[in-house]
Formats: sequence, C-alpha cells, structure tokens
Amino acid sequence: MDLKDKLLTSHIAFEDNLKADSPLYDLRSNALKVFEEKGFPSKKEENWKYTSLNSLLKKDYCISPKGDTDIEFKNVKQYFLHNVDTYKVVFIDGVYSSYLSETTHDGIDVCLLSSAFDKSKYRPVIESYFNKAAKKEGLTQLNTAFTKEGAFIHIPKNKEADKPIEIIYFSTGNEATLFVQPRNLIIADENAHVQIIERHQSLSSNAVLTNAVTEIFADKRAMVDYYKIQNDTPEASLVDSTYIKQERESICSVHTFSFGGKITRNNLQFTQEGEYCDSILNGVTIIGDKQHVDHNTLVHHIAENCESHQDYKGIFDDSSTGVFNGKVYVEKEAQKLDAFQQNNNILISDKATINAKPQLEIFADDVKCSHGCTIGQMDSDALFYMRSRGIGEKEAKALLMYAFANNVLESVKIPELKSRINKLIAEKIGVSLGFEL
Repeated sequence: MDLKDKLLTSHIAFEDNLKADSPLYDLRSNALKVFEEKGFPSKKEENWKYTSLNSLLKKDYCISPKGDTDIEFKNVKQYFLHNVDTYKVVFIDGVYSSYLSETTHDGIDVCLLSSAFDKSKYRPVIESYFNKAAKKEGLTQLNTAFTKEGAFIHIPKNKEADKPIEIIYFSTGNEATLFVQPRNLIIADENAHVQIIERHQSLSSNAVLTNAVTEIFADKRAMVDYYKIQNDTPEASLVDSTYIKQERESICSVHTFSFGGKITRNNLQFTQEGEYCDSILNGVTIIGDKQHVDHNTLVHHIAENCESHQDYKGIFDDSSTGVFNGKVYVEKEAQKLDAFQQNNNILISDKATINAKPQLEIFADDVKCSHGCTIGQMDSDALFYMRSRGIGEKEAKALLMYAFANNVLESVKIPELKSRINKLIAEKIGVSLGFEL
C-alpha cells in the first residue's frame, strides 16, 4: 500500500473520532476529496518542476504516533530561545507537551488549536478564519483533512504580545519513520502586534516527513513578524505552507532561515486585500552535502498603494540544490504600488545547483515593480585582497559570506534571535566569526 492509499484508508478511523456537530466535519471530508483527486505533487507540475518528493513517499511512515511527553527540558534546551522570556507551544511527535510549554489566556490567546476547536467561545473565530486563506492544493488539503493539533494564537484589537511566541515541533525518533501534519492558526486583530518563532526539530537520525500548514490573518494596522528556523537533521524533510491575508495598513514579515534537513520546501503566499499594506519576505539558505531547499513565493497585490519586498540569499556547497520560484502578481486595480524581488546565490562547489525563476505578472499600469537574480561564485578579487592582508582563506570566505547575507539579517527584530542565527551561520561556515550581529 502506497502512502496515499494508507492516508485515505486511515482517515476513516480518524474521522470516527470527530464529533458530527464539529464545524470541521464537512470541511475535512471535502479536503480529503481534493487530496484524493490531486494526490501528492510531482515534477510534472510547473511549481514543482525542480523538486521531487518521490524518494520520501516510498517510506512506510507511522501516521498516528502516540508521542513521548517525557522529554526533559535540559535535553532540548539548545533548541529554545532560552536567553529571553517567551511563550512556548511545544509538540512532541505531534502531541502537545504541557511540561515544555508556557501558554496564556491573559489578554491574548496562546494555546492549542484543538482547544479552540472544542470550546464554543472560539467557534465564531474558527468558522471565520480556519481554512479561509489556505489554497486548494493537494498537500494543504491533506493537512486540513487530518488537522488535529497545532498552535492557536489570537491577539485581540489594540493588544501587543508582551513577549515573543515560540512554536516548536520535536520528533523523538521513537518511530522508525514518522509523518506529521501540524496546523497553526494566527490572528492579529486591528492594531495588534506579535512576534513568532517556528521550528521543526528531529532528535534522532530516523526519517521524518512534516507537512505543515500555517494561516496568518493581519487586520487593519496589525504587525506580524514571523521567523522560521530550519536547521534539522539529514533525514528530516519539511513541506511548509504558509498563507497570509493582510488588511489595510498592516505589516507582515516572514524570515526563513534554511540551514538543514534533507528536502525542504517552503510555500509562502501573501494576499494584500487592503490599501497601504507592506509585505516583507526575507530568506537565507546555507546548505551542503545533498541537501535540497526550495523557496516558492507568491505576493498577490489586489489593493492600491501597497508595497512588497522579497530578498533571498543562498549559499550552496557540495552537491546541494537550491530553488527559488518567486512570483509577484498585480491585479488591474492594484495601482501605485512598489514591488521588489531579489534573489542572489553563491555556488561554493562546482557540483552545487541553483534553479531560479523570478516572475512578475502585472495588469496595472501605474506601478513600480522590479526583480533580479544573480548566480555566481565567491569574489576572487575580494578574497585575494583579504588574504593579502593576512586573513586566512577559511576566515576570508566566512567574512565574505557573512557580508553577503548581512542585509537580510539586519531586519531581524529580536536581538537574541539575531545572535542565535549568527551562531548558526558560523557553524554552517565552520568558523568563529568573532563578533555578534
């Protein structure tokens, strides 16, 4: 039995545990029909032309893990932003860990999605927002069909989260192979502010495949800063789909730092539904060996007087592969906007590969839109200059890589997180930079 058939069969038992009056009952069934029709994506689809999941789908995954909630904090402390106070929503093999988490309902809601599903006071919010931004794509609808657990974050009108929120998914390796499908729902009401850090981390060398979906809604003048830290083990793969809807004067930023994992696919889609929105998409990728990272972005401009800025940097070594497929779509009504897209890449090895496809589709005539892409090797003149000044080759290369990615890192608003990312970059490069960002 292949993975698709296994999932379709197991959904019968999964659905039996769902209350018939649940607002998700029909939604799950319809989502499963979409997945049954479309199945897993293949390279025949234009958006998946450079990324194949075939090697991942051949494994016999456990899709209903029990979860090991006995993990001690000292054993996973390194994966938390432990030098700053944060709210934490932690899951172990897809199961909520109350011991490692710190949630709240004091002015804001930072809790479990399953709690929001079960409590009547949250039903209007769930019915208004859940699955309203997610697209009718096979993997996204598969996640909807099996949605059981994830983070639910609701920042009410004129409220600001008093500290950052960490969403962390641990995989223990208790199962030989594991398939998990977390779902996050984040709502920032009018004038609300929130900072969120998301991480998926395997604690073993066993294979794990994560199909994650996050929906983010930013109301008028809301501010959402979202940071994705992807530095997993060589046998961990991630398909991460994030859908963001913005209303008038809202500012949303997503920073994606991809440093590890076997295959990582980031689907990031913004929809600007009100005037004067600002969308910021930044990313840094540093990979080697046979790792594969694919960034697929879309900014859909519907309203006038908006802005969007995309800046992705990639450093690829050994036989690694990078993909950047970025698209800006401008509706006829979306006049007087400024859309910028840039993708720059450095190939350290002759065997490394980058496939870049920046795209603009513009149907308005009073706009300022630009895109650019560069693919090259280390600047030999700059490297020679630094070495002539007594800097070792390894350190010189590290400094050039740091300078290459620095403008993306400058926009990180949490100092402790910026310091952590700086250290991760130093580890990937293999040197100590000797300074903090």
